[in-house]
Amino acid sequence: MSDFLQHECGIAMMRLKKPLQHYIDKYGTAFYGLNKMYLLMEKQHNRGQDGAGLANIKLDVPAGSRYISRVRSVDSRPIHDVFSRIMPRFEGLTTEQLQDAEFLQREFAFTGELFLAHLRYGTYGKNEVENCHPFLRQNNWRTRNLVVAGNFNMTNTDELFQKLVALGQHPKEEADTVTILERIGHFLDEENQLLFDKLKKDGIDDHREISARIGESLDVQKILTHAANSLDGGYVMCGLIGHGDAFVMR
Repeated sequence: MSDFLQHECGIAMMRLKKPLQHYIDKYGTAFYGLNKMYLLMEKQHNRGQDGAGLANIKLDVPAGSRYISRVRSVDSRPIHDVFSRIMPRFEGLTTEQLQDAEFLQREFAFTGELFLAHLRYGTYGKNEVENCHPFLRQNNWRTRNLVVAGNFNMTNTDELFQKLVALGQHPKEEADTVTILERIGHFLDEENQLLFDKLKKDGIDDHREISARIGESLDVQKILTHAANSLDGGYVMCGLIGHGDAFVMR
């Protein structure tokens, strides 16, 4: 890195180490994770008042169920706005329903185990919700989904953008956040394909088994090492991958 960060956006990441039902049984609430994230975001309130965002990933949900959720806001009280758009959906539930983790995770967003939040201190770009983190790169394969939030002061955004173009990509904008998201995403895709080809070569024909094994074998450190190789500037970022891996790099 050649530059120090000149501003301090707020970032918070948390993973529940036990199933949701454990927190219901022990603490009497299904919102243990959401409550903790609210506190972590409020503690950093002064770091970013231009916007806020929260993402959540559910683990071990069946195909056909939404497992990645995200809310972002540029309201004058963005943290309050984010949670005011999440919590009302649980109103009207019975006590029995609020104590049933399987039901909640099947029917409601933000009942997962992995959380990532960001508070925006705007320095570049308009104060629009599209500029709020976390950013999401979606795919139909869980291990190719990527959620990223960070604090950047990159000095070679143009170079990184041109590297993406040279790979054959067509980035939608030159912003450093989008460029970094797509750069990590490129190497995430490459690692997925390498593992897929290897497992097929090893004689595994069941693609569902291959997907599960990719999640077990994904080398996140290798992906990030390749992605960060050309980054120049100051940065700290957190990320979530759809199957449940998470990372912090700086």
